[in-house]
Amino acid sequence: MPAPRSRPRQRQPELEGEFARSPALGYEAPEDGGLVRCLAHGFPTPLARWHFHDEYELHLITCTSGKAFVGDWIGQFEPGHLVLCGPRLPHNWISLDAGEGVPERDLVIQFEHAPLARAAESLPELREVMALLQRARHGIEFFGMSERAQAHWQAVKATRGVRRFGHFCAYLADLAQCGDYRLLSTVQIQSAEGDGELEQINRIVDRITGDLAASVSLADLAGELGMSESRLSRFFKRATGNSFTDFVNMVRINSACRLLMQTDHFVADICYQVGFNNVANFNRRFLELKGVTPTEFRRQAEHRFGGAS
Repeated sequence: MPAPRSRPRQRQPELEGEFARSPALGYEAPEDGGLVRCLAHGFPTPLARWHFHDEYELHLITCTSGKAFVGDWIGQFEPGHLVLCGPRLPHNWISLDAGEGVPERDLVIQFEHAPLARAAESLPELREVMALLQRARHGIEFFGMSERAQAHWQAVKATRGVRRFGHFCAYLADLAQCGDYRLLSTVQIQSAEGDGELEQINRIVDRITGDLAASVSLADLAGELGMSESRLSRFFKRATGNSFTDFVNMVRINSACRLLMQTDHFVADICYQVGFNNVANFNRRFLELKGVTPTEFRRQAEHRFGGAS
């Protein structure tokens, strides 16, 4: 019998509470801020761990390179790496070239959702920001923003009150208008022409995600919605940016990522749990979407707790 895999006991991300936010670690004291809180820290630090929290986190790396973990996404980072994580989206950045350590690696801004959502109901100017925050549920990596992001952070950090809020809004406005970005974790509905179409798309997505092991065909869904297959195919592509088959594969592969990260289930078992009917096809689709095999993904994911690669 093969020896059991040596795995970290902790598989779920740690919830970060206020008690962990000591000014000694680089946080501003609660009494010094309002909606926006700034954080700057080096590496290594107790803050670099697989964790999540209720606030958004806008994270700029200024020094070192290594592995980034955002939800079920694993990738490389280097100076200039800028990511907006939504509430309760697990994340961690592990530097692999920090030597004995660096005094400053991360420039971070944290903020809550509710105050902005309430303000957007009365202030039309904030509505473009709400679309940005919706995308942030999956983690957004921005490109070509490094210098501006650092200048924005410094401006926010140096001010208080209305001036701080103004600088913060300028930062969000630049992010909302940035077209060079990618979503990192899971799939995202990109657009819909109206509430009726959005409701139909949500019904389709619910069917796909509700029982991944079930076979859901485009023909079945078209019949349920009273559409032709060709019309539903065009409609689905317009609303999600993906063909129906590609979207189903993405949902299944991302569900497999969560199982690989959070369980000890064998790869072959996970293949069938998420709806693939043979392991070879599962491995091929996983490699196409994630750039690594399921086994290698699991190996890399173990380092999200802070180990070296």
